[in-house]
Amino acid sequence: MKATTAPVTLTGLKKACSQCNLFELCLPFGISETDFLRLDDLVGSQRKIKRQQPLYRSADPFEAIYAIRAGSFKSDVLLEDGREQVTGFQMTGEILGLDGIGTGVHSCNAIALEDSEVCVIPYARLEEFARSIEGLQHQFHKIMSREIVRDHSMMLLLGSMRAEERLAAFLTNMSQRCTARGFSPTEFHLRMTREEIGSYLGLKLETVSRAFSHFQEKGLISVQQKHICILDAEGLKKLIQHQPCMH
Repeated sequence: MKATTAPVTLTGLKKACSQCNLFELCLPFGISETDFLRLDDLVGSQRKIKRQQPLYRSADPFEAIYAIRAGSFKSDVLLEDGREQVTGFQMTGEILGLDGIGTGVHSCNAIALEDSEVCVIPYARLEEFARSIEGLQHQFHKIMSREIVRDHSMMLLLGSMRAEERLAAFLTNMSQRCTARGFSPTEFHLRMTREEIGSYLGLKLETVSRAFSHFQEKGLISVQQKHICILDAEGLKKLIQHQPCMH
């Protein structure tokens, strides 16, 4: 007998999917309750990662992707001279681990910026489910496409913007990502250090610190240690000559 296709609500779910990418992987389709229960079982386990500890490291075998339930991460690679190059920051509701799909091994490190928790989604099982649940494969491809667009936008940012434009774009992007996940778009806590922001943006620590100070002097933001309050979002956007979409 064919399963009913009544949309499944969040009421009574055993996993809190409203702030992780499992929400994007299942609920938009209005799938049947039977399929939803199958999809809910796709999550192999939940893993807690302490601050500064790795979820995985470069060259580790690729076995799963990870939906961030709580916390935040940075991805980085080790350069030939021994320095770490930050390649991205990920927050609650985003996916980690896509870097390993093509080669079967991870190409970067994923390090927790704070005590965090992830849902482990075995990739072999995800592929199996995608063949039998209508729309799941398409949605997963959309997620991968979004990551490609974000990486491309980062290249444009680094190649075409001056220092203050880069930081303005970074803060604007953080605001957009917070908004998309139901958090405040104007107040957030930066879990990464200024050194890590500089590494990500291709800027020296001193340059990042000067830009933060200048933004504060101009009344664009208020900074208290790592807590950021955006006072003039439009003013920040006006600093950006080219505004690639990075969310």
